[in-house]
Amino acid sequence: MSGKIDSMLETSARLLRLLSLLQSRQDWTGTELAGRLAVGLRTVRRDIGRLRDLGYPVDATPGVAGGYRLGVGAALPPLLLEDDEAVAVAISLHTATTGSVAGLEETSLRALAKLQQMLPSRLRYRISAFHATTVALTGSSQDQVDPELLTALAMACRDQRRLRLSYPGRDGLATRDVEPHRLVHTPRRWYLLAWAIDRGDWRIFRVDRIQGPLSPPGARFTPRTLPSDDPAAYVSQSISSAPYRYQARILIHAPIEAVAQRSSPTVGRLEGVDQHSCVLHTGSNSLDELALYLGLKGFDFQVLHPPELVPVLRSLSDRLRDAADASR
Repeated sequence: MSGKIDSMLETSARLLRLLSLLQSRQDWTGTELAGRLAVGLRTVRRDIGRLRDLGYPVDATPGVAGGYRLGVGAALPPLLLEDDEAVAVAISLHTATTGSVAGLEETSLRALAKLQQMLPSRLRYRISAFHATTVALTGSSQDQVDPELLTALAMACRDQRRLRLSYPGRDGLATRDVEPHRLVHTPRRWYLLAWAIDRGDWRIFRVDRIQGPLSPPGARFTPRTLPSDDPAAYVSQSISSAPYRYQARILIHAPIEAVAQRSSPTVGRLEGVDQHSCVLHTGSNSLDELALYLGLKGFDFQVLHPPELVPVLRSLSDRLRDAADASR
């Protein structure tokens, strides 16, 4: 009797291991699975049949290049996570409770509670330390986006479907027909990089300003060559300088890694020069604000453009020196 129980336990443990392997990547050959499980091909086929009997849709492809793949079922199967994966998911869920996607806070908390209830004590201790010492600095709720809108945009990007957006312009709400290509996000905001059909050019849309719900996706389009090999850098440059009256290039005498720690991608784009310097591309509607921003960075720098920023820096320097002298 005990031998039968041991055999059942061994089979159950092997099924869980098999399910975990099928979830870890898309395709497996029977030989690969047999090697990972230390069993024969016949046992693998029997275990695949057992998973199917339990409701897991495992697809099989015959032939030399064939194998097994976990298909899409009507219900979500239990996810089997390694220790580092479980910790990463728990921390991500905790962060999502105060994220920039509206409506995910309560859902994330429920998922986090379920996950923590099932975690072994060694992992629960690691995660609880993170929770106990982390406080979120919440931003404006106006920057939050509707998760359904974000999902619809992501699917349109993936499926290469045209969209019709309602987006505020200078003359009020306007209709824009676009070909969506990429979603780019900062800690505060989400942006859509799309080809504006009516303008015949690339445009960047703040997702929180798109008025939903979206119209049904339109016809498919052929993807265009992106305006940059790095869409994130392109969006960063566009939102940090293009809308402003003054566009500046500042040579900073410090390594780009050090400057990046004191910079936000929404304020400026950094370009490395050498190991000891970099160029900051930024912009502002006020030269005074630009001068103050640069002075507060704490690095030595040189103005490459615009030249009219130089006398503003000199004037600010004189005022600060006079204030310091007067305070002695």
